[in-house]
Amino acid sequence: MAHGLAQIRWAAPWLGPYREVGEPLAQAVLAGRSNAEVLDAAGGPRRFVPQEMLPEGVPYERYIFETSRVPTREGLHDFFNGLVWMQFPQTKRRLNQLQAQAIAADGIRAVRGPLRDAATLFDENAALLQAPEVFWEALNARDWQRLFIDLRPQWAQAQLTLFGHALLEKLVQPRKDITAHVYRAPPGLAARDLDAWLAQDLDAGHLARKPFQPLPVLGVPGWWPANEAVDFYADPQVFRPRRERSLAP
Repeated sequence: MAHGLAQIRWAAPWLGPYREVGEPLAQAVLAGRSNAEVLDAAGGPRRFVPQEMLPEGVPYERYIFETSRVPTREGLHDFFNGLVWMQFPQTKRRLNQLQAQAIAADGIRAVRGPLRDAATLFDENAALLQAPEVFWEALNARDWQRLFIDLRPQWAQAQLTLFGHALLEKLVQPRKDITAHVYRAPPGLAARDLDAWLAQDLDAGHLARKPFQPLPVLGVPGWWPANEAVDFYADPQVFRPRRERSLAP
């Protein structure tokens, strides 16, 4: 039933915001209880129910929006989804609202529309970076040498908080190429205020434009021992240069 929860390394730096709540809940699941039961007993703005409670043919996002219940399967993916609901309840409600609105307006299509696609991408794979302007200049330029080597001492002034539950799941088995879609957050904002700010900042039009930057998260100083070697970043398959748009003749 636990499906991989025993492999979670709670001391990993990216799990810092989730460890206090998540570690004892994972232990409860490992003891034989279901994800839905354990997450629901922990309390929060949504109820967690077994996946079979989702009626056939009803979109997952619409069901949550209309019932305040989150259908939950066993395994790492939905376990981390529950932890993010607890850590970022206002933001998760906002994303669910945007997704439900998009479904109401457009229906269920073979290809998601821009807003629903962006909201899903954020929900699954986003990270929030609070950092000085010089970091964003380097990140926008995909100047990995500057971002991770030249600016390395200044990473003490930065904070990267993972939001996407699929991103957290992937990092249970760390790989160099795991990449987050990074969203810009104010550098001076306290961690306790991040959820309220983010829920307000997720405007439908802004989000639909996918205002993200790619960031290989294991390049963050202090997050992975291998990145202490300078040649860790000399890998264009992971730390890719910025693509220049070709101009039509």
